[in-house]
Parts: sequence; structure tokens; C-alpha cells
Amino acid sequence: MKKSSVNIVIAFVLGASVAGGIAVAEINNTGGVKACVDNKTKALYLSPDGKCAKGRSALELTTNSFDVKNLAATITPSVVSIAVETATSGGTGSGWVYQSNGSSSFIVTNNHVIEAAAITTGKITVEFSNGDQIDAKIVGRDKAYDLAVLQINRGNLAALNLGDSTKAVVGEPVMAVGSPLGLASTVTTGIISALNRPVSAGNVGQESFVNAIQTDAAINPGNSGGALINARGQIIGVNSAIATLSSGGTSGSIGLGFAIPITEAKRVIDEIITSPTNTSTRPLLGVFFDNTYEGIGARILRLSPGEAADVAGIPVGSIIKSIGEQRVTDQVSAVVRIRSFAPGATVSITVELPNSGGVKTFTVKLGKAPSNG
Repeated sequence: MKKSSVNIVIAFVLGASVAGGIAVAEINNTGGVKACVDNKTKALYLSPDGKCAKGRSALELTTNSFDVKNLAATITPSVVSIAVETATSGGTGSGWVYQSNGSSSFIVTNNHVIEAAAITTGKITVEFSNGDQIDAKIVGRDKAYDLAVLQINRGNLAALNLGDSTKAVVGEPVMAVGSPLGLASTVTTGIISALNRPVSAGNVGQESFVNAIQTDAAINPGNSGGALINARGQIIGVNSAIATLSSGGTSGSIGLGFAIPITEAKRVIDEIITSPTNTSTRPLLGVFFDNTYEGIGARILRLSPGEAADVAGIPVGSIIKSIGEQRVTDQVSAVVRIRSFAPGATVSITVELPNSGGVKTFTVKLGKAPSNG
């Protein structure tokens, strides 16, 4: 089994009830730094003279581009605390206003924040930054993407502006807004520290798979479902999980937080809202992986007849090395890469063919399957 250099545990960041309050933790950015962004990988490289090699675009990081004080004042009214009560348990999380009309509004959060209420018919309460509280009902949820949509009978609310997470860049400043440990309207800042980070969290058989934005903005228990905001005041991610150095449960932030990219989340959210059954779908490659394989990549044990991989001609025994030009290191990263695409998308998949058959790239049109709600 492959091991990383640091033993970390990915954990959901669901919190416990604590008295409310407001906290702002600001990290100063250096500013005036010239850098180059790789157009393909989005990695950031310093450039003393501001000149960039072919395939990279120039960028200047400045302190003036990230006005934390004004952004916090604008964003926090649209980010809510969520309290869940069941007959046997309770907890808190975060959410944010996605859409609002004259009489009602949709609130987005993580599935794991409200799952207990969905299973046991518990009570869900949404609290705004001004202290107002209102009951919420579950519209729909998706375990695989760890997303859920709530509805409240209150309209004319300010919805967050959606950004384009595909244009996110490593090194750009971000702000996390939510309710860690029940402390409403908490704002922390940092940078995007990595993109396309394959993350799996949850119990075995019930995992969510996230092609995550990684950030060092402090994310703690209770931040789940909150907003990751860019310097333009747009939401680019839904905060979902943190890494810890122990296997004994969720601890505080160690500077490794993970958010669901908003461009991927939007498809699932819109399907939940507009579908007659309030359900969503996922892309389907149609492969079963070999759980015994310990090498680099994901080896295909068998295919689903007539599904995408079979139709494209990928042979059984092939080892997937990249999907959509993103490297695949194991089964988790393979699943995450596939789920980052929409059903019906055409994707390039590079494999190492069985029996030393060399390396080949296949063009695959992904199928569609119901997601697990």
C-alpha cells in the first residue's frame, strides 16, 4: 500500500454546538510579487523580472487586491449557521444562500451536515448573521459529492455570486466564511495551496469523493458547508473537509482544508433543485478497479458491458495513468478525476496497456448514472 510522507487523516468538519460570536483572523499577504501561472497545471512560479516562459501567464500579487474588511461585511449576511437536532444527537455546520425569490430561498451545505436529520426526520434550523432563526427543509442531497440543498420560507435574501473555480490559481488569496464550533460569521484568510487534490472522506462504502481546492485558510469543525471566497467576492468552493495528524478524530486546523470546487458543485446543486425527484446524477466510466493493485495508477479489473470504457475499447487489465491530463496515482484519484466531469463529457484517458503493451490514450464519452442521495 502506498503511503504519503505525512500520515494524515481526512475528516469532515462537522461541529458541535457552542455559543455564537464573531471572529476575524487575517493573514497579511506580501504584495507586489511578480509570478507566472502555468496555463495547464495552474501552478504558481515566482518571476523576479515579470517575464514568463511559453505556456505561462504573468500575474502580480498585491495586498490591495484582497480587501478582507469590506468583503467580510458583504459576504457574512449570505452565509448561515445550520443546527441539526435529532432524537439522539445534534450538531452544527454552515451554509450559504444560493438562490432567493420573493418568498423562499435555497441554502447550500454539505450532505454530512444534515444527513442525521434526513435519516431520522430531525429538525434543521438556519441562523443568519443578525441572529434570526428559521426552520429549513431538505430539498435533496448527494452523498457522493457531499452536497445538500435546503429550502427556507424567507425570500429576498442576498445570494452569493458564483465564481469560476476552473480559473482558480495556486497562490491566490481566499477567505473562508462559516461557523466553526458554532461561532457564527467567522472569517479566516489564506491562499489556495493546491488544486485538483483528490480527497475522499466518510465511512467505507459511503465516501464522498472531491476534486478539491486545498487552502491554508483556517477551517475547523463546523465550517462544513461554508463558503470559500476569492478576492472578487465570489464563492469558488464549498468548504468540506480538513486533514488531521491523528486518527483519533477531527482536531483543529493544521493549514490543510479542502473545498468542493463551485463549478463542479453547481451542476449537482442545479440538478437537485430542478429535477422532479430532487436527485442528481454522476458521470459513469463503467469500470471496476483491482483493490489488490499497489502500483502507481488504477488497474481495471473488469468493465461494465456497453458503458463508456468498454465502448472506447479500453482493455481489462489496463492501468489508468491520467484522466483529462491530470495524473492518476490510485483508485481514489481515478474516481475523483472522473467525477469532476459532467455526464456526457468527452475525456482523454491514458492507460498502460496490459502485458507490456505500451501506453495509449483513449477518447471516452462518459455515461450517466443516478448519484447516491
